[in-house]
Amino acid sequence: MADETYTVQRSTTIDARPEHVYEQIADFHNWPKWSPWEGVDPQLKRWYSGAGSGAGAGYTWSGNRRAGQGRMEITNATQPSSVRIDLQFEKPWKSRNDLVFTIQPEGTGSRVTWTMTGRKTLMTQVMGVFRSMDKLIGPDFEKGLAQLKAVTEQRAATD
Repeated sequence: MADETYTVQRSTTIDARPEHVYEQIADFHNWPKWSPWEGVDPQLKRWYSGAGSGAGAGYTWSGNRRAGQGRMEITNATQPSSVRIDLQFEKPWKSRNDLVFTIQPEGTGSRVTWTMTGRKTLMTQVMGVFRSMDKLIGPDFEKGLAQLKAVTEQRAATD
């Protein structure tokens, strides 16, 4: 089974309580402030559906070739410690991934871990010949976590 899936995981510490971090992740309306992919298409179209935040919240996007097209839905949210998301890409290729954000108290702040697990498809196997999914997507996770850290710490400082 391990050969049929891939996992990408990155962590960072944020100088803010877990509640502050959770609210940035569990509400898709906040993602444009920190998601590493928001800047790849200035004309990106986005739609929100379902719950305002937490379980049942949905986010659909459509953009240029780099942004692609897809949908995310929060399938489980335990405030303030975890958010699980079903991520489905339609373009540039079809894939389905499981995203999990875990938020744990650490010192006076939080440790956030972003994990993506997916099934290897023909496309990911072809891409993996040149670069592993970890090397391909890991830098995006690092950028996103750095932006999440900046946004959350700024927001927490005003509370």
